[in-house]
Amino acid sequence: MKILFHSNVLLRWNTRTNHDSIVVIAAIDKILASGYEGCFTSQNLGEYWNVLTRPTDRNGFGLTSAEADDRARAIERRLILLADGVEVRREWRRLLVRYSVTGVQVHDARIAASMNVHAVRRILTFNARDFARFADIEAAHPADLARTGARE
Repeated sequence: MKILFHSNVLLRWNTRTNHDSIVVIAAIDKILASGYEGCFTSQNLGEYWNVLTRPTDRNGFGLTSAEADDRARAIERRLILLADGVEVRREWRRLLVRYSVTGVQVHDARIAASMNVHAVRRILTFNARDFARFADIEAAHPADLARTGARE
């Protein structure tokens, strides 16, 4: 089984700077130990890169492109990329209309579309509420999995 790691999880997994990082590491360790395969999308990697390279005075990490590239490569080595394509775009458009998605939520709908196309039912995210509208997606908060485990 596969589980998608949202951008906000990837940032904390690969950064290890605060309490949330400890929770994410514990949750991912349990997930991978229970046989799940971790996944990401190009949307996740784009959001990840955005925060890594955004200036610190604009709520980013202020890394150079080379530093962001090193971190992105680490993710690409450890996780499975859910490929984009025409099917994902079609599913994304279907979800936008079906769930009346507007504004910034269109980005999460694209992630949900990729998950649907690739038959990934679970996402690890700090924003579980953002995925609640999508009937085929189960969103889990890292703190919940860190406490209980991936299969519960």
